[in-house]
Amino acid sequence: MQKEIKKRASLYGVAAILLAIMLTALCYNFGVFPGFGPPIQPSPKPSFAFLETFSSYEELRSYLLANSKNQGPFPFYGPSDFQLIGPRIEGFSTSAESAPSLRLYSTTNIQVAGVDEADIVKTDGEHIYLVSGNSVYILKAYPAEEAKLLSKIAFDDMYPAGIFVSGDRLAVLGCKYTVNYPVFPWSYYQGFTVDIKTFLNVYNISDKEKPAFLSDFMISGSYFSSRMIGDYVYFVVSQPAYIIYDTVILPKIYSRDGIKEISASEIHYANASDNYYLYTTIVALNMQNTTEEPNHETIMLGGTSSMYVSLNNIYITFPEPDEQTSIYRIRIENSTINCEAHGKVLGRELNQFSMDEYNDHFRIATTTRVNGNPENNLYALDMNLSLVGSLENFAPPGETMDSARFIGNRCYLSTSTPRKDPFFVIDVENASEPKVLGNLSIPGFTRYLHPYDENHVIGIGIDGRNAKITLFDASNVTAPKNITEYKIEGYWSDTLVLTEHKAFLFDKSKELLVIPVSITFDYYSTSHWQGAYIFNITLSYGLVLRGNVTHLEDGMNGWESDHWVKRALYIEDVLYTLSDKKIKMNNLEDLSLIKEIPIP
Repeated sequence: MQKEIKKRASLYGVAAILLAIMLTALCYNFGVFPGFGPPIQPSPKPSFAFLETFSSYEELRSYLLANSKNQGPFPFYGPSDFQLIGPRIEGFSTSAESAPSLRLYSTTNIQVAGVDEADIVKTDGEHIYLVSGNSVYILKAYPAEEAKLLSKIAFDDMYPAGIFVSGDRLAVLGCKYTVNYPVFPWSYYQGFTVDIKTFLNVYNISDKEKPAFLSDFMISGSYFSSRMIGDYVYFVVSQPAYIIYDTVILPKIYSRDGIKEISASEIHYANASDNYYLYTTIVALNMQNTTEEPNHETIMLGGTSSMYVSLNNIYITFPEPDEQTSIYRIRIENSTINCEAHGKVLGRELNQFSMDEYNDHFRIATTTRVNGNPENNLYALDMNLSLVGSLENFAPPGETMDSARFIGNRCYLSTSTPRKDPFFVIDVENASEPKVLGNLSIPGFTRYLHPYDENHVIGIGIDGRNAKITLFDASNVTAPKNITEYKIEGYWSDTLVLTEHKAFLFDKSKELLVIPVSITFDYYSTSHWQGAYIFNITLSYGLVLRGNVTHLEDGMNGWESDHWVKRALYIEDVLYTLSDKKIKMNNLEDLSLIKEIPIP
């Protein structure tokens, strides 16, 4: 359903992107050649025992020619690129530091405690930091009656994808795109080139009205994902490894001193053939001490698939032929980055929630296809990523995994057939022998699972054409049950939570659940509504809709996506809903409007 909304909301932009990808023959780094500045001299590095390194540029070039099945440039975009670069392609045109807040406020919905995830909205309990378009806004948010816009950081030709806030530091991650269009607009056959770089800027925000730039880091390639642990931001960038005119395009770091290549001798690789290769670069940057040089490591592998991060390790998956998934464990400690283990499992994971680290074991749920039929599996591996235990083909024939969530010694997993949604409770306490404890079938499918408490799980999915919220009770593990559900009625309805877990706001102590909702009321999609639904959620009374908040204004037809609510948060007794055009503040008790601030 989310895809249908996007399709109807920006049909021409999507068509332009698809046309561009089909026509481009040189879409990534063409025109950026080695030799601008001296190569980066390798500093002492930790041992990547099971990976090899190239002795020279010539050896890297020979390896690509011998092992990469696709020679020359090929289209590649990272997870954020279609959203960020779409508008560029569409037209074919060319104060004193605040004390730590003692208020109660919500934070980004993350997977692992202590491992923050970049998002387009952050709050410290007094201020809100918001990405809108290619700018970051800082607003005084509490008390709501005094809310106002304090400052704006504009990025001109760069596009922020997410931010981190820690004390008096703001880190902004995003991409810079240089799009070279054909000389003549009608000469589409000429194609165009896209040069993509990922940046991280750090600002001192002690004075919220005058953020002070501290440092920047820019590297060639598409932004993939990031986390913040303590003082350090870890982010991953992907760039195709290909040859243009007999020249290997290497990753480059951009600074005020010039452009420096990451040398071939710094690139780690596993000796194997693949359809294509990407440079996957992991960067560690201290956002509190900006004088510390960022550290980076590059591995040349296939296309990065998903990333899971614990307090001590980054796990990155790469799809391989024959339905295999390759997993790399990368140890992180402050600026140290060390790839310590590699393993393989059968099938493909869905996303970061298909993976977990627990009691010195890594668990992953996958789906594979055998003779065209889906089979679902769960694997447990040790810290060397050697297989310890497995549970294979545990679901009935024909079911495909829709969501998974590991919570302590259990895995909750949802599969689906066209008409029903089996919900599984799996015991993973004994890593060598995971086993199904019980299951339940309900109509529809569940795309996101979130812990309510140790025995209850919230599910967000679709039933027929409508979004549905379900509260599962797994107190009796052999017979889980659905204790309450709420279907969002309309001709069809949808929620951003199905594709973006950070849009999910839940607080058990406040009995609060908020999700963005889109509703179309007729077949022709002429009547559409978008906003946030606010629920009370308890085990005793289930799900009770308290009301809704919309940013749509009178006279709008509902498809104005810049007025769609993307996130919600609370500070004390105020609910804040955020879109690209405004922030609304409503009383959490009765949802009465307190104030709204337009985003210019």
